[in-house]
Amino acid sequence: MKVVITGTSRGIGRACALRYLEEGHEVIGIDLMPATIAQAKGSAASDTPYANYKHYIADITGELPEIDGVEILVNNAGVQEGGDEIRVNLEGTIAVTEKYGLTPSIRSIVFMASSSASNGAEFPRYAASKGGVVAYMKNVALRVAQYGATCNSISAGGVRTELNRHILESPDLMEQCLDETLLHRWAEPEEIADLCWFLTCVNRSMTGQDLLIDNGEQLRSNFIW
Repeated sequence: MKVVITGTSRGIGRACALRYLEEGHEVIGIDLMPATIAQAKGSAASDTPYANYKHYIADITGELPEIDGVEILVNNAGVQEGGDEIRVNLEGTIAVTEKYGLTPSIRSIVFMASSSASNGAEFPRYAASKGGVVAYMKNVALRVAQYGATCNSISAGGVRTELNRHILESPDLMEQCLDETLLHRWAEPEEIADLCWFLTCVNRSMTGQDLLIDNGEQLRSNFIW
């Protein structure tokens, strides 16, 4: 299948791209940064070259490349703070989806939302942008149903990515974060990629749903009598 993924240069987006490539799909990445997945032999980006990977350097809030026949769309690109959360996480995601996802060729769409979308934690604009992503996901699910396509979102809690490096490199901060989860752990990017692949390539009946994967953080409750 032809898969478009935004934000493929690192973290969850890169893990997702590698998961689909390993399954033999054609993957097109869109990112502000250069590719970190090799597209041909001799590239320094990676030890393993993938001839079926193509990379576009583009801003999802600006001019997007022309890509026809998209079958799977993974909306992953986003920012955590800095003031552009609504413009990038919500408006940029909407622009990408309207361009590539609302076509007869589409088979499945996944949005990377956040546990913040349901609990309101983290930065205000970030939580608001991800809450908007979940609401927009449901709207898209209604519209792509005519093509027999599924549309869902993944709301992750803590994930071991470069965006959380300052926490990962601080034993005290990391332990505080882990103590807020039932399983005393954060997810790996590959776990999110596996779930994304399942939703798009195995799932046929689940649509319009937001899946929370936070190691039980929102269930954490200290009962005092």
